[in-house]
Amino acid sequence: MEYREMKMQAGTERPSLLGFGCMRFPKTPEGKIDENGAAELIDAAIRNGVNYLDTAYPYHEGASEPFMGRLLKRYNRKRLYLATKLPMWLVKSLEDAKRLFEEQLERLQVDYIDFYLLHGLNRDRWDTICKLGLIDWAEELQRQGRIRYLGFSFHDNYETFETILTSRKWDFCQIQYNYMDRQVQAGDRGYELAEKSGIPVIVMEPVKGGTLASLPEDIAGMFAEADGNRSCASWAMRWVASHPGVKVILSGMSTPEQVEDNLATLGRFEPLSEAECQVVESVAAALRRRMNNGCTGCRYCVPCPFGVDIPYNFSVWNEGAMFGIPEKAKAAYRQEIGESARADQCQKCGKCESACPQGIAIRADLERVAAELGG
Repeated sequence: MEYREMKMQAGTERPSLLGFGCMRFPKTPEGKIDENGAAELIDAAIRNGVNYLDTAYPYHEGASEPFMGRLLKRYNRKRLYLATKLPMWLVKSLEDAKRLFEEQLERLQVDYIDFYLLHGLNRDRWDTICKLGLIDWAEELQRQGRIRYLGFSFHDNYETFETILTSRKWDFCQIQYNYMDRQVQAGDRGYELAEKSGIPVIVMEPVKGGTLASLPEDIAGMFAEADGNRSCASWAMRWVASHPGVKVILSGMSTPEQVEDNLATLGRFEPLSEAECQVVESVAAALRRRMNNGCTGCRYCVPCPFGVDIPYNFSVWNEGAMFGIPEKAKAAYRQEIGESARADQCQKCGKCESACPQGIAIRADLERVAAELGG
């Protein structure tokens, strides 16, 4: 297993490049965690050098943390890094944060957490953090040794990421990053800013929720032609791992085959060659040709006078078309884009179209987004 040094404000650690995401465990027919199956997967991962375990308050409808609390008793706690997250959507006061943190310690049956994240930050949640003084509270927890390293996970645009990242010296940050998400959320610019700032990056969604592991047959064939011994998921993981500022890549593994593939990819990691980088870009270009429109995520069209996050709406809409996953696109539209930023808030003023270098008929396309994803 490859280990990468994380130099942080509060210390230096060597986590495994592959981290185990505890959000997609195998399930029983009743929809609960298959605890025996999940334990076997984690056993196999740890046996092969994985030492970073990432859970969160809401995972598996709240069952992931308690399960991990029971499971951790079978391992040497000091040899593992445990990460969990403060569910910011439930925090309306400082007392809420304190109560939730204590509850998490009880659920996990631990007296400290190695990597503690403020979960799923966006502009509104960052405003709440600042208003309630949550950073001061979290720093006090660090001084007490109840959390060792403080970071955040992120889902919003680059401008918000820059605001949050540069507000203080974080120990680490966690971003969604893969070869198709280079211009959305934090993206390339966010990764580069973190690397330049000396802040270690942990990556979630390296295979984009599984979509990059199950590509359309003709596009998957492009990878197979270049190297028939590697899975589509392996190409995606290697693309992320070829960025030296990335210290941990999280994978929500739910089958023994996924564990085996990831261990083979990152346990004996080989960076992408220049020729392989070209193959990945060719695959990405082929996927982009299936988009509904030519939005590149440049963000020249924002800010919108009425608050619509135009690139985010188009990103979700285009992903549904690229991967043939309209239901996932509808869910992302409802769950990831705030109501005030959705396509149906467009007032058709046209300001965006005069700024768009791609010449996109933004008003007409936003109307389509609202009809197809919001209906």
